Amino acid sequence: MRRSSGPRVVADVMSRNVRLASPEDTVQQVARLMDEEDSGVVPVGEGDRLVGTVTERVLAVRGVAQGKDLACTKVRELMTPEQLYVFEDEDLEHVAANMAERQVRRLPVVNREKRLVGTVSLRDIGARGRGRRAANAPRDSMQTGPAAAE
Repeated sequence: MRRSSGPRVVADVMSRNVRLASPEDTVQQVARLMDEEDSGVVPVGEGDRLVGTVTERVLAVRGVAQGKDLACTKVRELMTPEQLYVFEDEDLEHVAANMAERQVRRLPVVNREKRLVGTVSLRDIGARGRGRRAANAPRDSMQTGPAAAE
């Protein structure tokens, strides 16, 4: 019997239970979601399409620093429409190396039709034994841009 050498692609370790914010959610609702998920980043989606991201920094800098009313300001006003994401069939070692290089701990995962299918974190990768940084990983395993673009 051949032994499995462990997870090889993002789909092997990603979380399929994605909690999304809506562009119409308030900043306060997203902050609560971040607290519940213990995450500093929340993907923003409409249906199964990724349309942006919101980070703790965005909430603090664009929201609080600009004096926005967090209870009624919509995420759409603050979200970053361009975001990093990875494809579900990408090699884990390359993704882990690029996440470490860019100091990103969690990313949305999309399929090749650019539909949101999950999230992946360095913790997910490391917990399954593949979290070592690849020495010479190519830099092309993370995509940037609107994942919803056709």
